[in-house]
This record gives sequence, structure tokens and C-alpha cells, in this order.
Amino acid sequence: MIDQQPKQFLVSKNVDDYFIGVNKAYRFIGRFFKEAFKTPFHFREIINQCFEVGLKSLPLITLTGFITGMVFTKQSRPSLEVFGATSWLPSLISIAIVRALGSLVTALICAGKIGSSIGAELGSMRVTEQIDAMEVSAINPFKYLVVTRVLATTITVPVLALYCSFVALLGSYVNVNGHEAVSFISFFEHGFESITFLDVFTSVTKSIFFGFTIGMVGCYKGFNASQGTQGVGKAANQAVVLSMFLVFIEEVVIVQVSNWIRYF
Repeated sequence: MIDQQPKQFLVSKNVDDYFIGVNKAYRFIGRFFKEAFKTPFHFREIINQCFEVGLKSLPLITLTGFITGMVFTKQSRPSLEVFGATSWLPSLISIAIVRALGSLVTALICAGKIGSSIGAELGSMRVTEQIDAMEVSAINPFKYLVVTRVLATTITVPVLALYCSFVALLGSYVNVNGHEAVSFISFFEHGFESITFLDVFTSVTKSIFFGFTIGMVGCYKGFNASQGTQGVGKAANQAVVLSMFLVFIEEVVIVQVSNWIRYF
């Protein structure tokens, strides 16, 4: 009985902490939507954050997208060669990249690069009391720090996803052209024959949700960081892990919905 009571207490405390965390996250998201439509609108800071999220991620997105397209084409070729269907490669790669790989690869890169950066930046501002100083100075830190960053990721990640898809198709073309000497125009004509408006719309929609999730998770973890410098590292790590987990959950849900619409 003596050993069971501490265990029951720990279980009860963990459950309470879980629901308290869910409530804090719910209120955090609700506050975002409340503050997002109130003045002042910090357009300059939003543009600055779009630059931080977008342009500074282009080299990594370019390299990863190009390699993804080339490797995926190289891995798919032997399977199609068995059936003598290597001419289907452009269509196969285009469908795979536009429907899934482009947006997912971009989201995972942004979750690792941007999510951790936002979590660490806001976490360090929290533990060094810079956020408290902004509140004393009559500046709304939530509006200036959180809303601008979430809007920036929501706007920029879809653009990066489309760019990543295009670069991945270029990587695929390099591989296909090296084996079959297919022209650039012919490759993209065959590739886009299989792409529908629903595929592009679904990819952009997923990327919007991914960008919002990455920005929101990074800001939430950083804005609520504690325990000094150790808390900053913990916030950055949790921002990456949780945002990647939520990205996969959203991917499954949105794919199921899009497939239901496609076959309805």
C-alpha cells in the first residue's frame, strides 16, 4: 500500500500535467487567431521573418529536393524496367513528388531548421527576460514575436514546397535524360499529363497546414520555455520532435481526405 500511493500520485500528476498542457496549447492557438486580426499589423517584421524562413532555407531545400528527385528516379527505374515501362517514369515521379514528397520533404526540413531556430530564439528571449521587458515597454510580445513568425511560416512553406517539387523534377529529369536522352520539354509534358488541379491544390493545402504547425509549435515551445539555458535547448528539441510528429499526422489525414474527394 505504501508503494502504490506514490505511483498513483505520479500517474495522477502526469495526467493533470497533460491536460494542463493541452489547455495551454489550446489557449495559445486561440490567442493567435485573436491577435492576428488586430492592429497593429507588423508587416515589416512579417517580411523579415519570411526572409529568415524562406531565402535562408533555399540552399538546403534546393540540394535536398534535387537529390530526392534523382534518387527516387534511380530507385524506381529497376522496377519499371522489369515490365518494360520506363517511359512511365516522368508520370510516376511527377505524381509522387507533387502529391507527397515535395510538401513532406519541405516540411521536415523546415521543422528541423526553422522550428528549432524559432524555439531556441524565443526560448532564449524568455529566460533572459527580454519578453518581460517588452511587456513593461507597452509592446505586445505575443503579437510581435509569435503572430509574425507563424504567419511567415504559413506563407513561406507552401512557396518552398512548390519550389522543392520543381527542383526535384529537375533532378529526376537529369537522371532520365542520362539514360533515355529524353528532351526537357518531352519530360515535363509527360510528367504533367498525370497531374490534376486536385493534386496541386492538395499539396498547397498540406503545406499551409505544415507551415502553420511548424511556426505554432516552435513559438509555443519557445514562448513557454523555462529552467534557464537548459530550457532553451529543451524547447528547441521539443519543437522539432513535436512539429515532425504533427506533420506526419496531418499528412495522413489530408491524404485520406483528398483520396476520398478524388474517388467520390
